[in-house]
Amino acid sequence: MSYFTFEHEADTGIRGEGKTLEEAFQETARAMFSVMANLEKVEEKEKVSGKTEGRDLISLLVNWLNQLLAEKDINGMVFKSFNVKIKKEGEGYSIEWDAWGEEMDPEKHQLDIEVKAATFHQAAVEEKNGKWTAQCIVDV
Repeated sequence: MSYFTFEHEADTGIRGEGKTLEEAFQETARAMFSVMANLEKVEEKEKVSGKTEGRDLISLLVNWLNQLLAEKDINGMVFKSFNVKIKKEGEGYSIEWDAWGEEMDPEKHQLDIEVKAATFHQAAVEEKNGKWTAQCIVDV
């Protein structure tokens, strides 16, 4: 499993890779939070859980990342690790998720860039040669 960020004009690209679809989603979320905070300094003190839906895997990814950003703002938290279960439901998909982190501390977590939203720009979810990749551009 691994996560990356990449430059994109005024915004930032995020990408997660894994052996499974779930790992790729988890790593994409880590990439998004790594844009905002030093994840090495984030402790897994509290858990937030939820369920998000999407009409396809790309909309599921973008909807879930935006839900995590909403939870960050609602709970005043920064998240470090994630556990997800993705299911095909009818015509679409759902993701049941847990996110672990702690209350945001600008000094401790070296908060700098604010991610405003995950977008559909360059969004992709694909499996190739036994490796899953999930990515999108985030508005900063």
